[in-house]
Amino acid sequence: MTLPDQHPEPLRDADGFLNLENYAALGDGRSVALSGADGAIDWWCVPNMDSAPLFDRLLDGERGGTFSITPVEPFAVERRYRPDSNVLETIFITASGRAKLVESLNSGPAGRLPWAELARRVEGLDGFVRFAITLRFSRRADTVSPYFAPAGGHNVFHVDRVLGVFRHCGGVTIDTVEDGLVTATAAVGPGDRARIAIIAGEDEPLVCQDIEQIDARIDLSDFEWRQWTQGLKVPEVHRDRILRSALALKLLLYSPTGAITAAATTSLPEGIGGKKNYDYRYAWVRDAGYTIKAFLRIGAHGEAKAAFTWLLKRLGEGDPQVCYTLDGCPVPAEREIAVSGYRHSKPVRVGNLAGGQHQHGIYGDIFETASRFVACGNFLDTSSAETLSHLADACADRWRLPDAGIWELPEERHYTMSKISCWQALARAVELADEGQIPTTCRDRWARERDRIEAWIGEHCWSEKRGAYLMHPDSDALDASLALAVRFRFDGQDRLARTLDALDKELASGAFHYRYTGVEREEGCFLACTFWMIEARAILGQHEAAQAAFDAATEALDSHGAGLYAEMIDPKTGHYLGNMPQGLTHLAVIQAAATLAGEEL
Repeated sequence: MTLPDQHPEPLRDADGFLNLENYAALGDGRSVALSGADGAIDWWCVPNMDSAPLFDRLLDGERGGTFSITPVEPFAVERRYRPDSNVLETIFITASGRAKLVESLNSGPAGRLPWAELARRVEGLDGFVRFAITLRFSRRADTVSPYFAPAGGHNVFHVDRVLGVFRHCGGVTIDTVEDGLVTATAAVGPGDRARIAIIAGEDEPLVCQDIEQIDARIDLSDFEWRQWTQGLKVPEVHRDRILRSALALKLLLYSPTGAITAAATTSLPEGIGGKKNYDYRYAWVRDAGYTIKAFLRIGAHGEAKAAFTWLLKRLGEGDPQVCYTLDGCPVPAEREIAVSGYRHSKPVRVGNLAGGQHQHGIYGDIFETASRFVACGNFLDTSSAETLSHLADACADRWRLPDAGIWELPEERHYTMSKISCWQALARAVELADEGQIPTTCRDRWARERDRIEAWIGEHCWSEKRGAYLMHPDSDALDASLALAVRFRFDGQDRLARTLDALDKELASGAFHYRYTGVEREEGCFLACTFWMIEARAILGQHEAAQAAFDAATEALDSHGAGLYAEMIDPKTGHYLGNMPQGLTHLAVIQAAATLAGEEL
């Protein structure tokens, strides 16, 4: 066998970081772990997606916590998810043999387990492969001191309020156990299996499971994932791509409440070395609304109903917020964490300032979601109908005010997309009232304000010189989010078609698009924008152009990674940027692919 042209930890730079596209995600409906192509779990927050991390080498290459299972010889890698599943398989190829690493955040026969269970299995395929195993817990910027307290012959660990057990089979040899660190080895030949796992919980007693039970749940979890995907309604065209993005979205659904998190990570930079590093582990009204619509489109009605119920209850509790924690509370204020950051991009943040912003787009998001929910043959209860009626009144009152816009910018302005979102909200409110789904008391008022918004946009936001709708009336800048107006059925499709042409001319870089004029100096291309553009062209009947753009974008993305997408991409290098897995990206892929396949909106 020829020695692969690789080295141990072949893809890491001198500071210990992997390219983001070399990560895949595992999930259990409560937490998400990121597994690197070299066999290292570098990010896992326990017990919830917005908890403090148990492993955080993703943000601290030299000192961060990790759980690695890596061949001791130089190796090459082949990697994929199991078909229609979030169980991950990585094949390591060395000079002496091949072995497969199978990984899962396990579920049980009734769904999510009452504890977090990270299961990893090494299977020998041919030859003989020896692995080094390292388990190092996060010290959370030196604010905690992890330690082991062996009990009953088990390796029991404590990381602040997290209690856990490190489990392994007899084929794993433990070399050292120190506070916060375990090193071990395992070797496999054909047919051999080495089984390793972590069980953990926070502020609760912990059940210690046999390693055989844990290992068996890998295949049970795989079955549960496949059962879920088999219940979806997905067109044969682009089936695998739609299912992979649906599985990524499913990872971001927080099953205890129905909240949908924007992404599973914090502070992955939008530009290497830049300061646009934000915490996305919260539930945005916008992202939730878009995701619910994507779930409805593919027949994931249970997930859509759970998320929509959660969203309506939050919005019915008072003035709507831009985002919420996963349990429905206000998002905490930003604070900085003293770690190096991904590839030394600082600051690393926890919390998010967007919770205190005014964003008119949430009105359009919630009403478009309600409209789609009803269009699928569902019904609104009295409480939800009253909540929506109050939101329509609020939109009619507030649309004339400036806001932070879809991009959450620090300066409030009259953003065109925000005005279109208000038009969208009132247009859908009128339709819902006419269908008897919400009270009709203010129906005529909503219709009048809808028409006033449309007239205002036509008068103030269109530029004949630019041949496009502008980002806002006080600027010549263009905004790629305006591609969404086509899906929203905003009037003036000819102007929207011209706007798409202008966006392609000014904001495209290769197959991808920047968010708005001038932002290319600070960040990469925003992947969702590209798929919004593709979807818009398909809706407008430009099918050939839309399909060509879709093929170009997906070919570039398929050139690396396991089908998991981040927020952005560097169009020059192809490296991912921003938090991941990014819900907006995956739902935009679903919408574009389904539209190209001829599925109705």
